Amino acid sequence: MAGRKKKCGNLFVFKGRTRRLTKAIFWIIAQNPPLVIWDICIAVRKRRGLRYTKYSVVNHRIRTLETRGYLEKSGTRKTHTDSESPLYQLTSKAYLAIVLDKINLDTFLKKANENTASTALALFSRTL
Repeated sequence: MAGRKKKCGNLFVFKGRTRRLTKAIFWIIAQNPPLVIWDICIAVRKRRGLRYTKYSVVNHRIRTLETRGYLEKSGTRKTHTDSESPLYQLTSKAYLAIVLDKINLDTFLKKANENTASTALALFSRTL
């Protein structure tokens, strides 16, 4: 019998058919920011299961993540064709999404003491 997947938080940004691509983009930019879209595409293609991902798909996903506030432009870099390409980096919203995706809330509540639980409640109740 195959093992069960560890159930973590289901965030909107990590749902649907672009879930694997979004996670790959986030991890690539988190490890070596900032990058241009072409560098991100090359790194995505090195990942298992995303080898034949087209540049246009990565470009569209990055621009969508930028409009939703997960990525931001942090400057430009000159390319081989002497044009300027924007550099992208993660926002704090994206780093929070990575952390919340890794946390299993049931395990967190079991292991949290009263002080940690009250701090988390205070943080999240301010944003609601």
